Amino acid sequence: MSSDEEVTRRSSGADGSRLQVLDQAAVVQYEWCGVRVVGARGSYDSSSVTPLTDALATAARECSRVVLDASGVTFADSALLNLLILTRQATDLRVAAPTRQLRRLLQLTGVDTVLKTRETVEEAASC
Repeated sequence: MSSDEEVTRRSSGADGSRLQVLDQAAVVQYEWCGVRVVGARGSYDSSSVTPLTDALATAARECSRVVLDASGVTFADSALLNLLILTRQATDLRVAAPTRQLRRLLQLTGVDTVLKTRETVEEAASC
């Protein structure tokens, strides 16, 4: 089976974290110091953002503060940008360690003035 044929694979980590893989995008969720952290890895556009949308929606319902660990985001477009804005309206969202490409997208669109961004998950969780 080629990677193009593999659409969705789900597994659970030994520590109870949930991992979802869609093509090359992956989402992992875990609790850290009382804050829900959602880690995003890979490329996010309209065809791959759904698992991250689901993870952030669940996190927003369960916790008043959510941290998106964006250190593994390799590509982001308006689909991810829209998701971040909508999630920010639902909960206290902090974006940790945005990659250079994501940071640039946030700056170009002015969304960096709305979102709380920090260099690390630890900083985002504690502020």
